[in-house]
Amino acid sequence: MRGSKPSRFAFEAHQPLFPEIIELHGRWQRRDALICGERRCAWPEFSAQVNRLARGLNEMGINRGDRVAVVMENGIEMAVGLFGIMAAGAVSVPVNLTVSDAALSTMLRDSATRAVIATPSQTARLQALLAREPIHGIASITTGTAQATWISWDELMSLAPSGGRLQRLADDDLMNIIYSSGTTGEPKGIAHTHRGRRDWAYDLALALRYRDGAITLVTIGMYSNISWVSILCTMLVGGTLVIQAGFDAGSALDAIEKHGVTNMSMVPVQYQRIASEQERWPRGLSSLSAVMSCGSPLHADLKKTLFSLLPCGVIELFGLTEGIITTLQPEDAPGRWSSVGKPLVGTDLKIIGADDREAGAGEPGEIVFRGRIVMPGYLNREQATLEVRWVDEHGLDWLRSGDIGLLDEEGFLYIVDRKKDMILSGGQNLFPQDIESVLVRHPAVAEAAVIGASSERWEETPVAVVVPRDSSARRDELKAWCNERLGRRQRIADVIFVDELPRNANGKVLKRVLRTRFGDLRYN
Repeated sequence: MRGSKPSRFAFEAHQPLFPEIIELHGRWQRRDALICGERRCAWPEFSAQVNRLARGLNEMGINRGDRVAVVMENGIEMAVGLFGIMAAGAVSVPVNLTVSDAALSTMLRDSATRAVIATPSQTARLQALLAREPIHGIASITTGTAQATWISWDELMSLAPSGGRLQRLADDDLMNIIYSSGTTGEPKGIAHTHRGRRDWAYDLALALRYRDGAITLVTIGMYSNISWVSILCTMLVGGTLVIQAGFDAGSALDAIEKHGVTNMSMVPVQYQRIASEQERWPRGLSSLSAVMSCGSPLHADLKKTLFSLLPCGVIELFGLTEGIITTLQPEDAPGRWSSVGKPLVGTDLKIIGADDREAGAGEPGEIVFRGRIVMPGYLNREQATLEVRWVDEHGLDWLRSGDIGLLDEEGFLYIVDRKKDMILSGGQNLFPQDIESVLVRHPAVAEAAVIGASSERWEETPVAVVVPRDSSARRDELKAWCNERLGRRQRIADVIFVDELPRNANGKVLKRVLRTRFGDLRYN
């Protein structure tokens, strides 16, 4: 009312974090939260299990800020574990199951892990590892049968006292640490806060069209940040996660048809297999409302194929776990098939040249990003955090991506290549992705990656590493065909046939592995 004085009493402005969001969904939702094979877990049960696990961890002495490594295969227990650790106030460290024992040991030590939760197939591996390289004070929990110093999942759950509420968390408390893929070097622990992850989920849920009642297929390991997109967006809206132990194109398509899947996130190599399987044996896909591709570039031809197969088209996402995200919405894709779109609402990006000045439209340079979803920093690596910081003329901090891109006149982003993958040939920068986009158009090429090899004349020269479709492929013929379609300086010096390209768990090609494998090659 005009002229009235404000009340001395005011409600507290409260924005719940994920542990409270899960608890609230458990109170109000009755649909399934999780489906895995024939197992189902409704929201009230899921919330109760998360609460029990959290209080069990607290009873064990795992409290606010303590790190808990999650070395588990996809399943209901992993989902409960991830959110139970959050609710306990602890910090989850989801571990890529494909890493070596040496890398796993380094991650456990680097993160100062206080406890580890493992599924049965990983328990023996960890038991042997910890016997060889003991970590003082670490508690070991298995979802299998208790043995030696390991306690079982059921025992942990039974530690929880009846009743009681979970401790309240601060916005800036760490929620998880995800180790980078290591495609260009040593993996680093990327730290995220509770507020940062909640805001990340809100912004992504808008861009990726998650709605109340979303049913989301998860086929990539739940330790991956790609899966965290699906997990957090679905948990935010109170939807259902359909969890598969691993990826099989036929099983994925069957699950979409059976459960009425609305959303999913996959990498290009998975979509290639989905497209092939769907062409051979079509399933009903009418339930799909939004699907996302990320991890590596979705080549234009495959993107067009997906638009013809999927009723909702595909949203391509370019992003880094450190906190960079753009999306190309389906409506914007025609005529811009090679673009990765624009930044999420409320975030910003620029292209900067070698002189650290902002580049103009059409000029390639490093992508830098700014927004509320950017990580607070790398764990225990202050120098690495400083190295990815760019400060503009107004004193504002931006995150360097290490990726080369350009903006067109309308502000759509195009990825040119990774900065570390760029080939310097005769003083000219060559971008492998430009050459790869030509190679994959040849009918004999299933997959291709281009790396730089030593050249007496040019310093570096492009070499194509190719997975052929069949035995009829000919190296000289492919080289000639490709070079006819490339610029003079882009022409490849050689074609090397391999059975498969090395990839990380998210499907990203490990070019550093290729450079090591073929590093002795020399050309004129």
